[in-house]
Amino acid sequence: MQQDQPVTSKMPCNLCGSHDVSVLATQSRNGGPLRTVICNHCGLVWSDPFPHDPRQFYEHDYRVEYKNTYAPKPKHILRAGKIALDRHGKIKQFLAGKKNVLDVGTGGGEFAYLLKSLGHELQGIEPNKGYAEYSAAAYGLNLQIGFIQDANLPAEHFDLITIWHVLEHTEDPSFVLSTLRKLLKPDGTLVVEVPSIEATCQAPKSTFHEAHLFNFNLDTLRKMGEKVGLREHSHVFSADGGNVTMFFRRSDSDNANAEDLRIKGNAAHIQAIVQGHTNQAHFLTSAPYARFVRRMSRALSEKIALKNFENNKDLLDQLYQSYKSN
Repeated sequence: MQQDQPVTSKMPCNLCGSHDVSVLATQSRNGGPLRTVICNHCGLVWSDPFPHDPRQFYEHDYRVEYKNTYAPKPKHILRAGKIALDRHGKIKQFLAGKKNVLDVGTGGGEFAYLLKSLGHELQGIEPNKGYAEYSAAAYGLNLQIGFIQDANLPAEHFDLITIWHVLEHTEDPSFVLSTLRKLLKPDGTLVVEVPSIEATCQAPKSTFHEAHLFNFNLDTLRKMGEKVGLREHSHVFSADGGNVTMFFRRSDSDNANAEDLRIKGNAAHIQAIVQGHTNQAHFLTSAPYARFVRRMSRALSEKIALKNFENNKDLLDQLYQSYKSN
């Protein structure tokens, strides 16, 4: 890794608009070249230049490259179903009564199907054609195939909008948040979950990769919301510190003043964490060993669970019914 190397970015910072950056890394987790920079004024991190055409990549290539399939496999469905239950636990405080919900980046449809089965009016949107067609057919979901930036959806319509691990994949996250604000009811809630650039639960070499165009910490995510007229209601971190979930509400105005969008000391704070996250430091903690145990345990439980189902929908129905009865 290279640290504290002042350079000029090929694109302005998506948060504060600055071109004043430092290089955080020059390789991706697969060993290929990937130039990752950090804005010296606010701490936003991004790939500069983008390693691919985002529209082409996420519409056609992403699922095949990362999942080796054009439609989800049973093990993917089981994992995503368990994640859906965890996500529901985070947002159930906002789901009293029947709600109009928009799920951005529906993927295989497991989370959207859970909310639909709980009686909510669910609208999904997913750019990957294979996953979108699968989830619509398998679970009867109401969804659009495409990108949220281009979606034809009614303004101020949704009580709740969720965007789980999608914002970091978009080519213009500020515009995406601005778009979602317009779709949100004045008293609605926007839930945004992203990986945290401050995470040290993963191996150091896995921090940067081609799929994540942007990287956030709590401060940059909060400030980007403020930029487009969103205010923080609350936030939570995952147990391992790998993810941050922000709950936004609409504010009366945005914050377009570039000076106000700067976050003093944030870049140095992030650089220190990234620089200090070395292989030696990582493997002297319990994180890699705990992750290995969790993966082995998951593989065993999946092997057992996948023996006893007839189709993918039945698998989710069984999983969700057990959750509802508790």
